[in-house]
Amino acid sequence: MSSETLIFERRDGVAYVTLNRPDRLNALDAHLIAELTAAAISIEADTAVRAVLLRAAGRAFCAGADLMRGGILEGGAGGAGGAGGGGGGGGQASPGEAVGASLRDQFNPMISAWCGLRVPVVVAVGGVAAGAGASLALVGDLVLAARSASFLQLFAPKLGLMPDLGSTFHLPRMIGTARAKGLALLGEELKAVDAAAWGLIWACVEDADLDAEAEALVRRLALGPTLAYSRIKATFNAELPETLEEQLALEARAQAALADSEDFAEGLTAFRGKRAPQFKGR
Repeated sequence: MSSETLIFERRDGVAYVTLNRPDRLNALDAHLIAELTAAAISIEADTAVRAVLLRAAGRAFCAGADLMRGGILEGGAGGAGGAGGGGGGGGQASPGEAVGASLRDQFNPMISAWCGLRVPVVVAVGGVAAGAGASLALVGDLVLAARSASFLQLFAPKLGLMPDLGSTFHLPRMIGTARAKGLALLGEELKAVDAAAWGLIWACVEDADLDAEAEALVRRLALGPTLAYSRIKATFNAELPETLEEQLALEARAQAALADSEDFAEGLTAFRGKRAPQFKGR
């Protein structure tokens, strides 16, 4: 499933999803958002997919929402005029109504679909990931960034808006409230090497090595115990418990379910036989 704006391929248990609007720095318009959502839904339904690599063509990962060509101001599935009608009689929707409808009907379902994938997602960031593009990068379970890459939260200083698409959820949990607020309020560029040092991403690699490193990582994950991976993701993504005891109980339930899996039986047999396990994801 490929188009002019998104390349979607499946090979050997890996789904490769490539943003393909390099002339627009892969900015998110309504069409690309719909395709990203459809790709995530297709991946989740395909039991042959064991890992995902999300990447981008050209010199940027994603410059954010396309404010020039049908981006966040376009409104929801019915268009701006159908997303509230401007308060009466089917008139033109206000910018606020259009933005709210776009987030509810297009952007947010796309982010939720990607964050909810049961299989691990590797994101390779080359160039800038700004605004909604930074939020899209954070759907990755493991994010690799080229040394020249950077992350920007330009909503407030450039547009008088605030971060969205889950950034206000993810950033404080990943890098702490003080740094998250600083990025949101100041909109300063966060270089990839600092993003790695802060814990925002898994690793910063040399530009020339990004593709190979991402490929090796996603291949490694595709050979792993995907059932365990799905439980790990669900447990980490669960609502934070109030006490250690609640988290211990959550871990115990998940671990007990995994211990009944064929993958655990294979892993134990392989460990005792001093060989590499052959996981099947069941």
